[in-house]
Amino acid sequence: MASGFSLKDQLFNQEKVRYLAGLFAEADPGFDAEQFESRVMEQLLGFELKQRINWIAEMLGEALPGTLPEVAPVLLRALPEPLDPKKTDDDFGDFIFAPLGEFVVAKGLEDHRELALDLLAELTQRFSMEWAVRPFLNRWPVEAMARMQAWTGHDSYHVRRLVSEGTRPRLPWGLAVGLDLPEPLPLLEALHGDATRYVTRSIANHLNDITKKDPDLVLDLLEKWRVDAQQDRRELDWMTAHALRGLVKSGHPRAMEMLGYDPLAKLDARLDLKAGAVRIGEALEFSCHLNTAEDLPVLVDYRLHFQRPGGKISAKVFKLKQARVTGGALTLKKRHPLKGNASTFTLVPGQHRIELLVNGRVRDDVEFELMA
Repeated sequence: MASGFSLKDQLFNQEKVRYLAGLFAEADPGFDAEQFESRVMEQLLGFELKQRINWIAEMLGEALPGTLPEVAPVLLRALPEPLDPKKTDDDFGDFIFAPLGEFVVAKGLEDHRELALDLLAELTQRFSMEWAVRPFLNRWPVEAMARMQAWTGHDSYHVRRLVSEGTRPRLPWGLAVGLDLPEPLPLLEALHGDATRYVTRSIANHLNDITKKDPDLVLDLLEKWRVDAQQDRRELDWMTAHALRGLVKSGHPRAMEMLGYDPLAKLDARLDLKAGAVRIGEALEFSCHLNTAEDLPVLVDYRLHFQRPGGKISAKVFKLKQARVTGGALTLKKRHPLKGNASTFTLVPGQHRIELLVNGRVRDDVEFELMA
């Protein structure tokens, strides 16, 4: 990422606000686009990303002061055409429409629930409304879940995805919802055979969230889906791997077995470092050697134990290779940069350790010195 890059400035800026104002001016001759733009820009650039969404929504409420039934026709007329229905993935939409969801929540949560949910189904076809739907799940759980069930059969894959994404237990940036982990499972059950990767990716992310608290709930469900055979087997295999990625990093035996890797496989493994001391800014170079009497699939990762300020240790797992040992031996090599200027993680000199994980189990480990 280039130095000085600002996601919030890319997504919410004067050009984007002017575009949104123009849409509403075309939909309603009484909408003052210049005043709306001016009011938004008075404070927008001082806010963080989510604050910008809320601020634009607040200013839109000021510009359209009526009740939701009164302003809904204007909102619908202002919307551009739905996102390309021929796509199947990575079609999140334009962030400038995110404030419209918060606008609908503010005007419709208490007194116009059904109309508000109708509008969210339209809005999510321009930008995903996973954040906006969650207040309805908390305020009206029975009614909102009934609507979600109906949406599982919607013609638009954007609406179908909203069902899974909106009910995720750990939605990034999203309001926490009071649903018990099993409550959305009938929705995922109805969706898991979907032909659109945008939907199945959301289902896999939802399941990965659940694994943080109840791995067996997810593993049982995935086993059931294999038996049901409602989804293409290759797509279900992809969903399974994506859903279990957190468990794989932690070496969960049952998850490993479901993915075809035997945690108890008989093999010898050796980890060799190119040097026992590495400076910050250089790279840790190592190789691993696997030997086994029979051919077998292996998932090879490595875990680095970092020194932290105050003497604490933190560990992080990194992917190395999914492979198959053939001919009794496999050698893999890796060069891991140890950057000294990373903004999210500061390296601390001292004794460090690297572990070699094969099918979720530690097979060898070596210590090395990280020098300033």
